[in-house]
Amino acid sequence: MLKIPGNIICASLFTGVYDVNRNELLPDDNLQLIEKWCQSIKNLDLKGIIFHNSFSDKTISEVNPGYIRFIKVDFDAILNPNVYRYLVYFEFLKKYGDQIQHVFFTDIADVEVIRNPFEDLFFLQNSDSLFCGDEEESLDNPWMREHCTHLRNFIPEFKDFEEKNKNETLLNCGIIGGRTEVMLELMERLRHIHTTYTVSNRTPYTLDMGAFNFVARTRFSDNLIHGFPINTRFKRYESDRNDCWFRHK
Repeated sequence: MLKIPGNIICASLFTGVYDVNRNELLPDDNLQLIEKWCQSIKNLDLKGIIFHNSFSDKTISEVNPGYIRFIKVDFDAILNPNVYRYLVYFEFLKKYGDQIQHVFFTDIADVEVIRNPFEDLFFLQNSDSLFCGDEEESLDNPWMREHCTHLRNFIPEFKDFEEKNKNETLLNCGIIGGRTEVMLELMERLRHIHTTYTVSNRTPYTLDMGAFNFVARTRFSDNLIHGFPINTRFKRYESDRNDCWFRHK
């Protein structure tokens, strides 16, 4: 069994399928997609794990093994990569959770770590919370209304959730983290939604944002922390900021 650090930041990259965020088929074995994320982990002397399905041994050898571990998994194209990762994360936490105290799961191609969250007093004082990124708009926006159509049609409580939270800040699942017990419950609930409902999705949307906002707002609302100091402003490309834990575009 692998030895996993107590505090860790994880991400995934599954290639060979169409990436809806980049509007392209991601090429295999592309180190460029993960370089900034890896370098930011190393710069802060953190430990990272990348779950993948296509990196070669040669490419992996070019990344500092003292900071980054690669774990190869079998990607099942029945689900899109944006949601399949939660099944991988759930199984990972179930197997290695007793070794891990705190964990963040982030996007990889557009996220960098700016400050070590595990040393921040704010993080330590709110250890029972679910931490996540957010955006500068509300849940009730045109894109999310379209994105959530499938979930709205199949999850009985979803319409009620949307109505009650329509003016709340839109949460972003590109950065999520907390204590292992919190994250295991989150991943189990996301896994249930995606294996039960998303598998029959025929819309062009990935459903990761809708499912995450639904679970975060309905199950973790009393212990939910988002925005500063977790993330810089989404898609503002604030390269000069160093007061947050993560930069997300």
